Amino acid sequence: MTALPDATAYAARRPGPLKVSFEFFPPKSAEMEESLWRSVTRLAPLAPRFVSVTYGAGGSTRERTHNTVVRILNETGLKPAAHLTCVGAARAEVDDVAQHYWAAGIRHIVALRGDAPEGSGGFVAHPEGYANSTDLIAGLKKIGDFEISVGCYPEGHPDSGSPRTELEHLKRKVDAGATRCITQYFFDTDVYFRFLDRARSAGITVPIVPGILPVTNFRQVVKFSAACGAGVPTWLADVFEGLDDDPDTRRMVAAHVAAEQCRRLQAAGIDEFHFYTLNRADLTYAICHVLGVRPKPVIAGEAAA
Repeated sequence: MTALPDATAYAARRPGPLKVSFEFFPPKSAEMEESLWRSVTRLAPLAPRFVSVTYGAGGSTRERTHNTVVRILNETGLKPAAHLTCVGAARAEVDDVAQHYWAAGIRHIVALRGDAPEGSGGFVAHPEGYANSTDLIAGLKKIGDFEISVGCYPEGHPDSGSPRTELEHLKRKVDAGATRCITQYFFDTDVYFRFLDRARSAGITVPIVPGILPVTNFRQVVKFSAACGAGVPTWLADVFEGLDDDPDTRRMVAAHVAAEQCRRLQAAGIDEFHFYTLNRADLTYAICHVLGVRPKPVIAGEAAA
């Protein structure tokens, strides 16, 4: 693992104030919904650019996701982003959800193809639905002038034919109206920079924001990474070795690893991060503190910068 830049070099290259955003996973029950809400309010004083709540596979938590996003808009000073996918729904149904978001005042959508439900054998477009995220973006733009973020995969999407094909698809998403790309999580910073170079060479000029995953359960991350195509480097396995039954130390190690990763990216000029919080607000809060992102007053009814 490459050493951090020395303090002088870091200070000389460090960009302006960091911009952060936070992603939460969907609540499956009323109890989990309240737990998620506590995480949102814990992180709100850090004035993120936006916060988002994902769907479950196949849109299985759509109603709770919608309710939480609208609640964030109405009860905090934050800008919520609503996840919207193509899975298991006709165009008319997806359009109806988007129209409800627009009517509620939601102006930012994270547009994704979405994952098929477990055991379904993979993504199959609904016969009356959007075929992919590019089609979804074009459909959203007909409904309203949404800000649209999309996903991208520095190490390749599991369903992708080739890196070139994947970049062509990403370029089509941007051309259709996407204004920001958020990466799948990664752990080696060189992975991000190689992808960034390839994307810029392909004519993709919108921001490509690193997605950061603090690792609290290494075994789960290995399992999930195998499914989503993210690499798990040997050095990461080494730092978590022997901590399976020591959650307190795991959390401290997780904060250190994620903060170090972000500092490397910062030192190279990256000034925006998207944190996959896994609804663990304290860990993400600690990482942001290390990076210099400190609480700011959040006034109800005013959007965060």
